Amino acid sequence: MTRNACLIFNPSAGKSNPIEDLVAIREILEPQINLDIRPTHEVSPSELAHEAVESKAEMIIVCGGDGTVSAASEAVINTGIPLGIIPRGTVNAFAQALGIPAKIKDACKTILTGKPRKVDVALCNGKAMIVLTAIGFEAETIKQTDKKAKKLFGILAFLGTGIKLLKHLDYFKVYLETEEQTINLSALAVTIANSAAPTSILAHGPAGVIVDDGLLDITIVTPANRKNALFAAYHLLITGFTGTATNRDDIQHLRAKSVKVRTEPLKKVALDGDINGTTPVDIKCIPGGLTVLVPLVLEEKT
Repeated sequence: MTRNACLIFNPSAGKSNPIEDLVAIREILEPQINLDIRPTHEVSPSELAHEAVESKAEMIIVCGGDGTVSAASEAVINTGIPLGIIPRGTVNAFAQALGIPAKIKDACKTILTGKPRKVDVALCNGKAMIVLTAIGFEAETIKQTDKKAKKLFGILAFLGTGIKLLKHLDYFKVYLETEEQTINLSALAVTIANSAAPTSILAHGPAGVIVDDGLLDITIVTPANRKNALFAAYHLLITGFTGTATNRDDIQHLRAKSVKVRTEPLKKVALDGDINGTTPVDIKCIPGGLTVLVPLVLEEKT
């Protein structure tokens, strides 16, 4: 029986040719799925997803980067509607965290043969958050990275900007409140993660960011100088790839169901890779709020 699905397609995401990518997607999916293709030219992914839910779509497929998936996911929270993901962005951290293949052909096969998995989602100041909210260093890196450089060099463009920013460390006061404790300190970066790929360096204070534990993973980086900042980043990178928690005095980490963060002065906030205003932020985890199609092998292991 042919299924009906809304395909939300962001032609501006990533570096590959959007026409060729869409042709490839249709060749694989359309023999088994009746696709209602909705490009994000003039209408936001969020609006398109809400329209799809209202029209009783059996499945919503999102082709784009983390920002596109995040915006579209808002409409399907707690609906049980399966969400298929075809990674086509710069980082694709959410897809990485769920083991969804990076190649379009393999991601499409996952949609056809994979299994639904309930994973957490969060709300940051009322907006869906599938990966993380970054305050301070990472948010500034995202803001200052040139769009053309991001198109040409991908994640390396962010690395280049980050190295430049390390020349002048920008500390700020953090007032952080969870359901169990309050923390006040001076920091260089604060990251609140729902999920995270190994390359999401500043998110890996706790060992292993778990996508379905009902908790937010909070990392606060407080290096005394540039040298310590580099060592802290290195240790967090190792944690991301090994799952072994770092043990440094200048990296604070905790888990919580919800968190409120305010700063002095106000700092830019990056939500799932896009700048989204300034502090304060109020973030709450919604356990099992999304149903995502993931590879069958991954589902069997969990």
